[in-house]
Amino acid sequence: MSFDRMAARSAARSWLAAVLVVAGFAVAIGSVRAASFQPLEIVTKNGVQVFSVEMATTDEEKQTGLMYRKELADGKGMLFDFNPEQEISMWMKNTYVSLDMIFIRADGRILRIAENTEPLSTRIISSRGPARAVLEVVAGTAQKYGIRPGDRVGHPLFGSK
Repeated sequence: MSFDRMAARSAARSWLAAVLVVAGFAVAIGSVRAASFQPLEIVTKNGVQVFSVEMATTDEEKQTGLMYRKELADGKGMLFDFNPEQEISMWMKNTYVSLDMIFIRADGRILRIAENTEPLSTRIISSRGPARAVLEVVAGTAQKYGIRPGDRVGHPLFGSK
């Protein structure tokens, strides 16, 4: 085989290897689960507030949560499912946006609200009782909409909407 043919084959193999690496990367990216957004309602004495929430159900999703995000729009949030109902501990490590953490019992009633959490803090934020889920929304949301402990959350996680 001549030198030119060997060089051409070597170049073709290198090109093919690069294409396979890029294709593999694209498949890996495509296999990452797209965020699942669902509507969630909170019934307050002031009316019904509707949010679009990203679900955190796997251990990896719950551990990462809203870490590394630089903003969270009003009306958006993340709902963490900790089934079965249990004492829940959260923190703000690597979380740049101040949040309101709304701890929700299995019956869909709000147990507790930790308002205006401190970004990047490793201080433990407890549910202070058994809860099924935590809704994280941008800080100030609870006050803005009059959300209080005892208010009802409507979402399939709690057997409603």
